[in-house]
Amino acid sequence: MSAARHPWWLPLAATAGSMAIKLLAATWRYEVVDAPEYIAAKAAGERVIYVMWHSGLLPLLFVRRGEGIAALVSRHRDGELITRVIAPLGYVTARGSSTRGGDAGVRELLAWAAAGRDLAITPDGPRGPAEKVKDGLLYVATRTRLRIVPMVLGARHTWRLRSWDGFRVPWPFTRICVAHGAPFAIEADGDDAFERARLQVERALRDLTLVTQKRAGEAA
Repeated sequence: MSAARHPWWLPLAATAGSMAIKLLAATWRYEVVDAPEYIAAKAAGERVIYVMWHSGLLPLLFVRRGEGIAALVSRHRDGELITRVIAPLGYVTARGSSTRGGDAGVRELLAWAAAGRDLAITPDGPRGPAEKVKDGLLYVATRTRLRIVPMVLGARHTWRLRSWDGFRVPWPFTRICVAHGAPFAIEADGDDAFERARLQVERALRDLTLVTQKRAGEAA
Protein backbone atom coordinates (compact mmCIF):
# COMPACT_ATOMS: atom_id res chain seq x y z
CA MET A 1 0.00 0.00 0.00
CA SER A 2 1.56 3.28 -1.08
CA ALA A 3 1.63 6.36 1.12
CA ALA A 4 -0.98 7.99 -1.12
CA ARG A 5 -3.43 5.17 -0.46
CA HIS A 6 -3.09 5.16 3.31
CA PRO A 7 -6.37 6.19 4.97
CA TRP A 8 -6.28 9.60 6.62
CA TRP A 9 -6.92 8.14 10.05
CA LEU A 10 -3.98 5.72 10.01
CA PRO A 11 -1.41 8.00 11.72
CA LEU A 12 -3.96 8.90 14.40
CA ALA A 13 -4.83 5.26 15.00
CA ALA A 14 -1.16 4.29 15.17
CA THR A 15 -0.36 7.02 17.70
CA ALA A 16 -3.37 6.07 19.80
CA GLY A 17 -2.40 2.41 19.62
CA SER A 18 1.16 3.02 20.82
CA MET A 19 -0.06 5.18 23.69
CA ALA A 20 -2.69 2.62 24.69
CA ILE A 21 -0.11 -0.17 24.81
CA LYS A 22 2.23 1.89 26.99
CA LEU A 23 -0.55 2.95 29.39
CA LEU A 24 -1.98 -0.56 29.68
CA ALA A 25 1.42 -2.19 30.09
CA ALA A 26 2.31 0.22 32.87
CA THR A 27 -0.43 -1.39 35.00
CA TRP A 28 0.63 -5.01 34.50
CA ARG A 29 2.39 -6.90 37.30
CA TYR A 30 5.31 -8.54 35.54
CA GLU A 31 7.43 -11.56 36.18
CA VAL A 32 10.06 -12.36 33.55
CA VAL A 33 11.54 -15.85 33.63
CA ASP A 34 14.70 -16.37 31.57
CA ALA A 35 16.38 -19.69 30.92
CA PRO A 36 20.02 -19.64 32.11
CA GLU A 37 21.14 -20.51 28.58
CA TYR A 38 19.32 -17.45 27.23
CA ILE A 39 20.87 -15.17 29.84
CA ALA A 40 24.34 -16.50 28.98
CA ALA A 41 23.77 -16.10 25.24
CA LYS A 42 22.69 -12.46 25.52
CA ALA A 43 25.48 -11.67 28.00
CA ALA A 44 27.90 -12.92 25.35
CA GLY A 45 26.33 -10.61 22.76
CA GLU A 46 24.71 -13.37 20.73
CA ARG A 47 22.03 -12.29 18.28
CA VAL A 48 18.91 -14.44 18.20
CA ILE A 49 15.49 -14.91 16.60
CA TYR A 50 12.67 -14.34 19.09
CA VAL A 51 9.73 -16.57 18.20
CA MET A 52 6.24 -16.04 19.64
CA TRP A 53 2.70 -17.01 18.74
CA HIS A 54 0.64 -14.24 17.16
CA SER A 55 -1.97 -14.33 19.94
CA GLY A 56 0.53 -13.23 22.61
CA LEU A 57 2.20 -10.55 20.54
CA LEU A 58 1.06 -7.47 22.47
CA PRO A 59 2.82 -7.90 25.85
CA LEU A 60 5.80 -9.70 24.34
CA LEU A 61 6.56 -6.79 22.03
CA PHE A 62 6.38 -4.45 25.00
CA VAL A 63 8.90 -6.49 27.00
CA ARG A 64 11.53 -6.30 24.25
CA ARG A 65 10.88 -2.64 23.37
CA GLY A 66 13.73 -0.23 22.69
CA GLU A 67 16.19 -2.88 21.48
CA GLY A 68 16.06 -2.19 17.76
CA ILE A 69 14.73 -5.66 16.96
CA ALA A 70 13.66 -6.31 13.35
CA ALA A 71 10.16 -7.78 13.24
CA LEU A 72 8.47 -9.52 10.33
CA VAL A 73 5.10 -7.81 9.70
CA SER A 74 2.57 -8.80 7.06
CA ARG A 75 1.78 -6.79 3.93
CA HIS A 76 -1.93 -6.99 4.72
CA ARG A 77 -3.71 -3.74 5.52
CA ASP A 78 -3.42 -4.31 9.27
CA GLY A 79 0.33 -4.77 8.80
CA GLU A 80 0.77 -1.08 8.02
CA LEU A 81 -1.00 -0.17 11.26
CA ILE A 82 1.12 -2.64 13.24
CA THR A 83 4.30 -1.22 11.68
CA ARG A 84 3.38 2.29 12.77
CA VAL A 85 2.27 1.17 16.24
CA ILE A 86 5.50 -0.66 17.07
CA ALA A 87 7.91 1.88 15.59
CA PRO A 88 7.68 4.13 18.71
CA LEU A 89 8.48 1.01 20.76
CA GLY A 90 11.86 0.86 19.04
CA TYR A 91 11.25 -1.80 16.38
CA VAL A 92 12.19 -1.82 12.73
CA THR A 93 10.17 -3.96 10.35
CA ALA A 94 10.40 -6.20 7.33
CA ARG A 95 7.13 -6.36 5.42
CA GLY A 96 6.11 -9.79 4.16
CA SER A 97 4.89 -13.25 5.08
CA SER A 98 6.21 -16.09 7.20
CA THR A 99 4.63 -18.52 4.74
CA ARG A 100 7.21 -18.44 1.96
CA GLY A 101 10.97 -18.53 2.29
CA GLY A 102 11.47 -16.47 -0.87
CA ASP A 103 9.10 -13.70 0.14
CA ALA A 104 10.42 -10.13 -0.08
CA GLY A 105 9.81 -9.64 3.65
CA VAL A 106 11.99 -12.63 4.48
CA ARG A 107 14.77 -11.28 2.26
CA GLU A 108 14.52 -7.94 4.04
CA LEU A 109 14.69 -9.73 7.38
CA LEU A 110 17.89 -11.46 6.24
CA ALA A 111 19.33 -8.02 5.46
CA TRP A 112 18.47 -6.78 8.96
CA ALA A 113 20.19 -9.85 10.41
CA ALA A 114 23.28 -9.14 8.33
CA ALA A 115 23.23 -5.60 9.75
CA GLY A 116 23.49 -7.01 13.27
CA ARG A 117 19.88 -6.97 14.47
CA ASP A 118 18.02 -9.47 16.60
CA LEU A 119 14.90 -10.71 14.79
CA ALA A 120 11.31 -11.37 15.87
CA ILE A 121 8.90 -13.63 14.01
CA THR A 122 5.37 -14.86 14.69
CA PRO A 123 5.62 -18.13 12.75
CA ASP A 124 1.85 -18.68 12.61
CA GLY A 125 1.14 -15.24 11.12
CA PRO A 126 -0.29 -13.41 9.37
CA ARG A 127 -3.45 -15.49 8.92
CA GLY A 128 -2.89 -18.79 10.67
CA PRO A 129 -3.56 -21.53 11.28
CA ALA A 130 -2.91 -20.58 14.88
CA GLU A 131 0.13 -22.08 16.61
CA LYS A 132 1.39 -23.85 13.49
CA VAL A 133 4.91 -22.99 12.32
CA LYS A 134 5.33 -21.93 8.70
CA ASP A 135 8.39 -22.28 6.52
CA GLY A 136 9.51 -18.65 6.65
CA LEU A 137 10.92 -18.94 10.17
CA LEU A 138 12.81 -22.12 9.36
CA TYR A 139 14.24 -20.60 6.19
CA VAL A 140 15.46 -17.50 8.06
CA ALA A 141 16.95 -19.59 10.87
CA THR A 142 18.93 -21.79 8.49
CA ARG A 143 20.10 -18.87 6.32
CA THR A 144 21.20 -16.64 9.22
CA ARG A 145 22.39 -19.45 11.50
CA LEU A 146 20.86 -17.50 14.39
CA ARG A 147 19.48 -19.57 17.21
CA ILE A 148 15.77 -19.48 18.04
CA VAL A 149 14.57 -18.22 21.42
CA PRO A 150 10.97 -19.21 22.24
CA MET A 151 9.16 -16.36 23.98
CA VAL A 152 5.75 -16.92 25.54
CA LEU A 153 3.10 -15.27 27.67
CA GLY A 154 1.06 -16.33 30.66
CA ALA A 155 -1.57 -13.93 32.01
CA ARG A 156 -4.06 -14.47 34.79
CA HIS A 157 -6.82 -12.53 33.03
CA THR A 158 -7.05 -11.58 29.35
CA TRP A 159 -9.58 -10.51 26.81
CA ARG A 160 -9.56 -12.69 23.69
CA LEU A 161 -10.54 -11.09 20.41
CA ARG A 162 -12.73 -12.92 17.92
CA SER A 163 -9.89 -13.27 15.44
CA TRP A 164 -8.24 -16.26 13.79
CA ASP A 165 -5.58 -16.37 16.53
CA GLY A 166 -7.72 -15.44 19.55
CA PHE A 167 -5.53 -12.35 20.02
CA ARG A 168 -4.97 -11.70 23.72
CA VAL A 169 -5.16 -8.38 25.55
CA PRO A 170 -4.27 -8.75 29.25
CA TRP A 171 -6.55 -6.94 31.67
CA PRO A 172 -5.26 -3.84 33.44
CA PHE A 173 -3.39 -4.68 36.66
CA THR A 174 -3.39 -8.40 35.95
CA ARG A 175 -0.46 -10.70 36.70
CA ILE A 176 1.73 -11.55 33.71
CA CYS A 177 4.58 -13.99 33.27
CA VAL A 178 6.86 -13.73 30.25
CA ALA A 179 9.45 -16.44 29.62
CA HIS A 180 12.44 -16.74 27.29
CA GLY A 181 13.47 -20.31 26.64
CA ALA A 182 16.88 -21.77 25.95
CA PRO A 183 18.19 -20.88 22.46
CA PHE A 184 18.40 -23.71 19.96
CA ALA A 185 19.56 -24.06 16.37
CA ILE A 186 17.60 -25.41 13.43
CA GLU A 187 19.28 -28.29 11.63
CA ALA A 188 18.82 -28.28 7.85
CA ASP A 189 20.13 -31.78 7.08
CA GLY A 190 17.86 -34.49 5.70
CA ASP A 191 14.71 -34.61 3.59
CA ASP A 192 12.45 -34.19 6.61
CA ALA A 193 14.58 -31.48 8.24
CA PHE A 194 11.94 -28.74 8.07
CA GLU A 195 9.22 -30.99 9.45
CA ARG A 196 11.40 -32.01 12.39
CA ALA A 197 12.33 -28.37 12.99
CA ARG A 198 8.69 -27.31 12.80
CA LEU A 199 7.72 -29.79 15.48
CA GLN A 200 10.71 -28.76 17.60
CA VAL A 201 9.65 -25.11 17.59
CA GLU A 202 6.00 -25.91 18.30
CA ARG A 203 6.97 -28.20 21.18
CA ALA A 204 9.30 -25.61 22.70
CA LEU A 205 6.60 -22.94 22.63
CA ARG A 206 3.96 -25.31 23.99
CA ASP A 207 6.13 -26.56 26.88
CA LEU A 208 7.23 -23.07 27.87
CA THR A 209 3.63 -21.83 27.79
CA LEU A 210 2.71 -24.35 30.48
CA VAL A 211 5.38 -22.79 32.70
CA THR A 212 4.12 -19.24 32.25
CA GLN A 213 0.49 -20.24 32.68
CA LYS A 214 1.26 -21.84 36.01
CA ARG A 215 3.34 -18.94 37.31
CA ALA A 216 0.76 -16.36 36.24
CA GLY A 217 -2.14 -18.31 37.73
CA GLU A 218 -3.76 -18.76 34.32
CA ALA A 219 -6.12 -21.63 33.68
CA ALA A 220 -4.53 -23.91 31.07
